[in-house]
Amino acid sequence: MTDTLKHSLLFAVVAVLILLEGLTNWSFFSGSWNSSLVILNMGLISAIMALGVNLQWGFAGLFNVGIMGFTALGGLAVVLTSTPPSPGAWSAGGPGVVMALVMGALTVISAVATTRLLPKGGLRTALIVAILIVGFVIYRALFDPSIEAIEDINPALAGNIGGLGWPVLLSWPMGGLLAAGAAWLIGKTALGLRSDYLAIATLGIAEIIIAILKNEDWLSRGVKNVVGLPRPVPYEVDLQNDPAYVDWFASLGMDPVLGSTLYVKLGYAALFSLVLIALLWMAQMALKSPWGRMMRAIRDNEVAAQAMGKNVTKRHLQIFVLGSAICGIAGAMMTTLDGQLTPGTYNPLRFTFLIWVMVIVGGSGNNFGSVLGGFLIWFLWIKVEPMSLELITLLTSGMDETNMLREHLLENAAHMRLFTMGLILLLVLRFSPRGLIPEK
Repeated sequence: MTDTLKHSLLFAVVAVLILLEGLTNWSFFSGSWNSSLVILNMGLISAIMALGVNLQWGFAGLFNVGIMGFTALGGLAVVLTSTPPSPGAWSAGGPGVVMALVMGALTVISAVATTRLLPKGGLRTALIVAILIVGFVIYRALFDPSIEAIEDINPALAGNIGGLGWPVLLSWPMGGLLAAGAAWLIGKTALGLRSDYLAIATLGIAEIIIAILKNEDWLSRGVKNVVGLPRPVPYEVDLQNDPAYVDWFASLGMDPVLGSTLYVKLGYAALFSLVLIALLWMAQMALKSPWGRMMRAIRDNEVAAQAMGKNVTKRHLQIFVLGSAICGIAGAMMTTLDGQLTPGTYNPLRFTFLIWVMVIVGGSGNNFGSVLGGFLIWFLWIKVEPMSLELITLLTSGMDETNMLREHLLENAAHMRLFTMGLILLLVLRFSPRGLIPEK
């Protein structure tokens, strides 16, 4: 059997699993087209995130465990791009916030310039400390009253500065740009670290980003969340209140509630598929280009690449920015799918560990492998818990309902998710260490 046929069969198996979710009503699958499309849409987003991580790890060997932070920045971009400005927020504190941010940037630039221009010694140290202290005091004097003024404006419904009111589809590339900008700033300082220290640094920075989103109410409403975000497809309730759509669903013999749900999810699936295909095509072109071959040469032997005159740090920064931008796009897509930004839901397990499992299981260094891993691992992540409940119920059917062992197993069925991810990872690393679709 050729490699192409084997890889095609793997994709076919995943497609069949998703189709069975919609086609069957077996209790084992708890099937419905609604849940099938939910899995498909999140699988598409997960595949895009895995593709971004694969660029960093598979192409260049960069161990980035800050995926969660770049995904969250993509979600923030939706708020800052597509929501309308909060009435009165900009006039109340907008100029002060801008001036404070400019002051903070000037403080950092001045400290860096002093470090470069003056020789080492007590004078340079004292001057840098003075610049940082004075800059921080001025920054807080400008920033604090401005954000308090913004957060005091209708805090129950707003309390944030709002966005630009642009079409929501523009928020997807803007999410990529925001994540890319953050990645450039992080990469300029962190990419010189050894791989294990880079992992620690990126994880810490991701947690800082999440902490900012949770606590800066003027920016993202913090844990109060931003709800009712614009979407590229209609909200289900709007379709249900439109007589034309209700009549159309009735002509198809469908309940308006079910019809609106499927209509919206199919619309998202079409948009997400277009984005995935475009990014996959670009990643494949990059992989086959001289630039892609250079990146893999750097990944395999940095010393030899440097000896050949390649600027390893610059190339690492390029691929770090590109991969993070793709994660930002995926984060923006997910936020528009949810229709809300909820900073409290971002956690390393879902937005870092699981994405790495997708890349490793699918096959790092192979773009199609990452896409396969995204769909397969997400399907299992969603379905393992209900499958485990069914299996435990079947195995303990002869026990009394109050049996302690039976109750304990049923209560902890959710932990089978983590057990299954670990088991799959171990099996793949043992029997196919280069992933299901290895790098060529």
